[in-house]
Amino acid sequence: MMKFGLLPRIITAIVLGILIGLIAPNPLIRIFATFNGLFGNFLGFIIPLLIIGFIVPGIGAIGKGSGKLLGWTAAIAYISTIGAGLLAYFTANSLYPSMLAGQSLQEFANPEEALSAAYFDIEMEPLMGVMTALLLSFLFGIGIAAVNSEPLLKLANDFRSIIHLVIEKIIIPLLPFHIFGIFANMTHAGQVGSILNIFIKVFAMIIVLHIAYLLIQYTMAGSVQKRNPLSMLKTIIPAYFTALGTQSSAATIPVTLRQTKHIVKNDKVADFAVPLLATIHLSGSTITLVSCAMAIMFMQGQSAAFALMFPFILMLGITMVAAPGVPGGAVMAAIGLLESMLGFGPAMTALMIALYITQDSFGTACNVTGDGAITAIVDRIGQR
Repeated sequence: MMKFGLLPRIITAIVLGILIGLIAPNPLIRIFATFNGLFGNFLGFIIPLLIIGFIVPGIGAIGKGSGKLLGWTAAIAYISTIGAGLLAYFTANSLYPSMLAGQSLQEFANPEEALSAAYFDIEMEPLMGVMTALLLSFLFGIGIAAVNSEPLLKLANDFRSIIHLVIEKIIIPLLPFHIFGIFANMTHAGQVGSILNIFIKVFAMIIVLHIAYLLIQYTMAGSVQKRNPLSMLKTIIPAYFTALGTQSSAATIPVTLRQTKHIVKNDKVADFAVPLLATIHLSGSTITLVSCAMAIMFMQGQSAAFALMFPFILMLGITMVAAPGVPGGAVMAAIGLLESMLGFGPAMTALMIALYITQDSFGTACNVTGDGAITAIVDRIGQR
């Protein structure tokens, strides 16, 4: 029998979620929301452990060159994020005067309030925050490599095996159901259509920019790996569709990691780079934030001069690292910058949150797909 792979299951979950969301009564949607809440809490609990489980043995096993690869990974991720913001700025600055002519600012409520609530919730507090997990991973990974400790490396590898088991037996099988519930709830609430109907042109431009930037990233990755960039991009597509449903780079790490290992030569590089990039590389989210912010500023009659937007883009690349691995995390982390650097008031901020959350999945999907390209570049650097 042909195996029903992860990608078909994800696509099926998305389609069924939209169809069921159109006809299901609210009590049924609340059951889906309850499952999503529990599964989301479990993901929040496991993500710091997943980061430690992959990054520590990944860095430790690479050895003395780990510090160099870590630096290259962080530098390339930041450059990629800034490049995405600049692409969005120059495109929006060129197209918005004609695309949004005659539009005026309207205030929308936060779309999260329209979603059906869960029947109950069980708190699953993570042992530590994402940044704490990253710092511990760097400390122990580089430390293991520096002292060349075989017992500690074996312990880290054994812990990674446990995390792999959790991913394979719990997270991956339940992921399509989680995606199904998210799309059913969003469709039932009607939040996607009400906002997209007004900003369809902006969203269309954002998606085109996402695709264009992914092609740029994979063209570069393919050139350094001497492989067909379209073939590499096709391999990573399951991660794109997974992120489309989960709206979380961190929650998509298992799928991103699995697919990325097919386009790199050193699996150990993928083991530490993919979890790291899920936190620090947000090119898709940056494209979305810059595009949406400039659209709101344009409709408000505010200037979006390069001297104003470039420092904002530079700070986004740093500030969003603190964004939690949950839907809408990037825009929540960016609110302070929107208000302090771009002068957003309450109405503009509320609209920004509404716009971003509605299409957050596309930015996240661009983020994780780009992670594969950067990992491939870092893998090539590590071969030198």
